[in-house]
Amino acid sequence: MPVLSASDGPKFQAQVDALIIGGGACGMIAALAAKDAGAEPVIVERDAIPSGSTALSSGMIPACGTRQQTDCNITDTVQIMSGDIQRKAHDEANAALVQRLCELSGPVIDWLCVRHHLNLTLVEGFLYPGHSVPRMHAPPSRAGADLMADLSRAVAVADIPVMTQAHVTDLYADTHGGVTGTRIKRPDGGVEYIGCEVLILACNGFGGNADMVQTHIPDMADALYFGHQGNQGDAIVWGQALGAETRHLGSYQGHGSVAQPHGILISWALMMQGGLQINCDGKRFSNEHQGYSEQARRVIAQPGGTVWNLFDARLLHLGRGFEDFRQAEALGAIQTAHTIAELAKLISVPGAHLAETLAQVARYASGTDQDVFGRDFTQTPILEPPYYALKVTGALFHTQGGLAIDGDARVLRRDGKALPNLLAGGGAACGVSGSQDWGYLSGNGLLTAATLGYCAGVTAAGLLG
Repeated sequence: MPVLSASDGPKFQAQVDALIIGGGACGMIAALAAKDAGAEPVIVERDAIPSGSTALSSGMIPACGTRQQTDCNITDTVQIMSGDIQRKAHDEANAALVQRLCELSGPVIDWLCVRHHLNLTLVEGFLYPGHSVPRMHAPPSRAGADLMADLSRAVAVADIPVMTQAHVTDLYADTHGGVTGTRIKRPDGGVEYIGCEVLILACNGFGGNADMVQTHIPDMADALYFGHQGNQGDAIVWGQALGAETRHLGSYQGHGSVAQPHGILISWALMMQGGLQINCDGKRFSNEHQGYSEQARRVIAQPGGTVWNLFDARLLHLGRGFEDFRQAEALGAIQTAHTIAELAKLISVPGAHLAETLAQVARYASGTDQDVFGRDFTQTPILEPPYYALKVTGALFHTQGGLAIDGDARVLRRDGKALPNLLAGGGAACGVSGSQDWGYLSGNGLLTAATLGYCAGVTAAGLLG
C-alpha cells in the first residue's frame, strides 16, 4: 500500500518540520523558501546526487518584471505573460493559478539571484514559440545541470540537510488525510522512518513509469523518454490514495529535437531563427514554429522516427551558445556540406527533393509563395552554404498533469478542500499547459518548479504556526 495508517505505523526515528520528497529544482527552491520563512526543511532524494529532470533541461525559467528584464529595457507584465500561457494552452489552464504563478515569477527570480546568489541571465536574441517578449532566465551556459549546481550550493550554504540515496516508498497518514511520516528505503536494503509536520511532494510526474504513460499518454508509449527515471508517478499515487483530485493527466512536454544516437537535447532556438526539419525523403513535414512540444509526435511519426535539423554557419554560432549543443558537436553529431548535392548524399536523402525544399523556403522568404504548413519565413534569413545537418528524434520530457492544487501549493481533495498538510509543486502538481502536448509553452516546467516550489516552502512554514 502506498499510504499506510498512522495508527499502525512505526515509531519514527526522527521528526522534521517540512519533509521535501525530491531534490530537483522544485525541491531545492521549496527548501530555500521554507528556511527563509523560519522552518527547518529536510530534502530526501533517491539518487546519490540531486539532479532530476532539471539537469536534463536547458535550465530556462520564464518570468516577467525581473531586474534582468528592466536592465535590458524589456517591458513584460503579468498580463502579457499570462496571456501567452493561456493562448498556448487554448485557455484550458486554471486562470487563477496562471495569474498566481505569473505574479510570483519575477519576485522568485529576483529572490533567487539576490538572496541566494544564483547566476541567472536573460536569454536574448530570439523568442521561443508563443512568447511575446524575452523572459527566459538561465545560467550563462544554458544548461540545467548548472542551474542544479547553483541550487545545490545555495542549499548547502543555507545548511539544509539533503538525505541522498533515500527512496521514499510509503507514506503514513491519519484518518483525516494528514501525513504523519514516511518510510525510506536505502540501497543496502535498510529502512528508515522519518516523521514530518508537513510534506512537500517535489518528485515530478510519471514520465518514467511505462504503465502510467501507456494509460494516460498512449501516443508517447513507445517514444524515447528524456526525463529522469525516478519520475514514477509516486506523488500521484500517494495523492489519490489520500483522496486528492488529479487533472490533465494526458498533458505532457515533448521535444522534437534530441540528437541521435547521442541522446543530447538540441535547442529549438535554431528552428526559431531559420533552421528547418526534413525527413528521410528530404521534405519538410510541419510548421517548426508551432512549438517543440507538439513537434515530438510529428518527428516520431516520420519514417524511422528520426529527422534532420538543417542549419547554416549563422545558426551554428547561435547553437554554440548552448552547452548541450557544444557537447553534441564534440561527439561528431553534426554533418557538414558545401553544396545541396553534397548534403543530400551525406545524409542519404533524395537530392532533387532537398533542392526543391530549399527552393520552396526561398520563395516563402521572399513572399512569392506561402508555406503550406503556415510558417512565416519572412522574418529570418534563408540558409546559406555551408550547410549543417544533425539527426534528431522526438522524445517525452515530462508530464504536465498531476495533483490539483490551490495558489498556495496545497493539494486539493476531490471536494475542493485542501488536505491538511500535503503540498505539491513542479511536475507533481497539475501545471498550466492544458490537457495536451500542444498546450506547453516553453519553460512551463521550470516555471511551476520555481514558483510552486517557492509557494510550497512558504506555505509549509505557515502551517507550522
